[in-house]
Formats: sequence, C-alpha cells, structure tokens
Amino acid sequence: MRRFSTFASVSLVETITIDDLDRQLTQCLGVDGRASFSAIADVLGVSDQTVARRYRRLRSAGVLRVVGLKYPKSAGYVNWFLRLQCIPGSGEAIATALAKRSDTAWVQLLSGDTEVLCSLRGDPADGTESLLTRLPRSSRIVAVTAYSRLHMFTGGPDALDFMDVLPAARVEPLRVAARTRPRPAEPEEASSDLDAALFSALALDGRTPYADIAAASTYSETTVRRRVDQLRELGLLYFDLELDMPSFGFRSAAWLWLSVPPSHLADVGSALAKFPEVAYVTATTGPANLAACAVCRDEESLYEFLTAKVGALPGVERVETAPIIRTVKQASPIMVPRP
Repeated sequence: MRRFSTFASVSLVETITIDDLDRQLTQCLGVDGRASFSAIADVLGVSDQTVARRYRRLRSAGVLRVVGLKYPKSAGYVNWFLRLQCIPGSGEAIATALAKRSDTAWVQLLSGDTEVLCSLRGDPADGTESLLTRLPRSSRIVAVTAYSRLHMFTGGPDALDFMDVLPAARVEPLRVAARTRPRPAEPEEASSDLDAALFSALALDGRTPYADIAAASTYSETTVRRRVDQLRELGLLYFDLELDMPSFGFRSAAWLWLSVPPSHLADVGSALAKFPEVAYVTATTGPANLAACAVCRDEESLYEFLTAKVGALPGVERVETAPIIRTVKQASPIMVPRP
C-alpha cells in the first residue's frame, strides 16, 4: 500500500524516544530515501554526522527502514487484496503463514484476531486464476473476499503526508534534486541478472551503498549506479519507508471500505488522496469500490477524520471501518528480524 509500510506498527521493536529532529529526518527520507546525509543536513540545519547518527539509531532500533521497490503502478504485477475472516484465536498464525509467502506484498491483522488482510501480487503471465488458486486452505478460515485493484489514487512514494513536520518549502530542495538527477549518459542495457541483484539488495536496505551491491555482483559500481538512476528515471524503482508508527506517535490506523456510485468514484478517490491522514487509496472490485488506509494519532483523531472529512464527501453511500491491529509484513518482500 509507504506507502503500504506506513499503515501500522510491527512488533518487537526497541523502545526509543522520537523527537522532532527524528521526525524531520524521517520526512526527508520520505521525500527521497537515497538522499545523501549531507543534503538532508542542509535542509535540517545540522551536521551530516548528526543526520547519519540519528538515521543509524532509528534503523538499528527497528523503527525505520528505507526500502527500494518496484513501483506498483509500473511493475506489471497483478494486484489483489484478500480479506480473510478467521475463527477467534487463529488470525495471528494465518497472518504469519501468509507473510512467509513470496507472493504477499504485505499482511495485516484487522479488528482483533479474527480478520487478516493481505495484498497478493503476481506476474500477469501466470494468470489471475493461478494466483488465486494458491490461496491458503484451512478450516480456521471461514470466509475470503477478493478485491482486484483497478486504479491507485495515492500510495507508494506519495503517502507520507501525515509525517508533515516541516513546511513544504523546507524539503523542496530534496524534491528538486530527486526530480533533476542527472540522467545516465549511456543508459545501461536491461539485464535481468543486474536488476534482480539491485532489487534484492534494495528491498533489504534501500540505502545499500552502490559499492556493496557491485561487490556482491559481477557488475561495476558505475554500472550499478547508472542502472539505479535509469530505473528511477523510467519510474520502475522507488524508495519507500517502513515505519513503526506508534514510535512516531501514530497509534490509530484503519482501513476504510467505501461504497460510492461509479459517477462519483474518481472525485471521491481524488479527494481522499489529498487528506494528510490517508496513506493509500485505490479503486477496487468487490463489495466496496474504494479502499483507503487512514493513519491517525489516536482514536479521537480517527473519529474526527471520519466524521468531519470522510463524512463531508458527496457521493459516499457507505463506509466500513476496520482498525489495523498489527502489521505482520510490510512493504518489502524481504523480512528482517526485529530487535
């Protein structure tokens, strides 16, 4: 879904105190996950050593991870949401099993321990039928609802607005630098081996030095750098953040399933995408035709968002709210042990 990773927390992270500088650094990394520490230091008015130290502290505590991913609008994947209704006490085990699968993009526990939500992705060449026939079979799953993603209004690299501690003008230099990166003078020829090595390394750590990727492959550092720049230029690679949201003060996140007449679908989806509380919005098939993830500081903030903002949108006929209890798997397909 950022950013799918911004939906809710993972468990077993080290307890640390997050201050304004940490939040500002996080916002900068949300603009460009591979921005240099010196560029971020210029924006924040601190030394690059301070930025590096703060980043490593957040990273080692397990509350923040930069990951490089295939852009969901361009990667050619078939994408589905699955809502699995489970018997009480079984949701955790089912979510954990789903998280181990390579075709799940992320997995979450909703509404206690009786509902699991996950995103399935697959190669179109394999066919949708093949993807859905690999669904888990268990007597503990009492119902499964599948939603096909039709159109994403916001998500991926566009979804960290709720971490808005710096005015837009302060982080604009990072946006400009990301947009105006020098294009490779001689674009690398697409190589499946090179791309596989890049996506594998960057999915584990989006800030992996180019030299380290080159050392683990048969390609030069210059070739690796140019290919990363080319993939970003082509819109095939983006950098996301995986965050432990409660550590940053956001303790109430929920999925909204909205029913909207088709004539209002585009307008409502676009309006939702502009709210800073919304990390992800997509049009879907299924019982509801819009799915959105909202991230708020507490239940009262979520209530105000639902009543004052969502409730004021014309055309919304019905809203189902499902609180996110825990994120078992985040944006990266590569899971890392938590402290």
